Amino acid sequence: MDMVNQSLQIVPSSHADHDSKSLTETANSFGVHDTLRYGIRTIESEILEKHSLENRLKHWDETRTNLNLTMQRRLYGMHAPIRVLMERNIVSRVQRIPVLPSSNLSLDILTGKDETIDFEDFLNEPESSTEMMNVHAIMEHKLGIKPSAFN
Repeated sequence: MDMVNQSLQIVPSSHADHDSKSLTETANSFGVHDTLRYGIRTIESEILEKHSLENRLKHWDETRTNLNLTMQRRLYGMHAPIRVLMERNIVSRVQRIPVLPSSNLSLDILTGKDETIDFEDFLNEPESSTEMMNVHAIMEHKLGIKPSAFN
């Protein structure tokens, strides 16, 4: 948790926090992009004009988590958000081998995702995948036993 930026903001801010700027913001007096001051233009800054709602949706979970942790700190003291973050960190380390499906229900309970239904809940099922994986090759690669291509 960022202890410097503690606010009770419920909705993320509408302004974008990325460094890419539009052509109108980086133009010099001749109306041309100033490469020396702003760097090379990217496709993201040229073509994709961001909607104000996109930034809010992108940072929605982070803002909600920061709000909850700030409220816990103000109500119960510094130990409450530290304990919650420590529990999330410990629970997020528990995983199965890469081929087997893993849901990590404990982390969902701690983050509150067990109370919602998202598209990941029914569209991201490994059982529906058509790709066959070699368990031995994947575990050898993960453990660094020998370099191998996924068969």
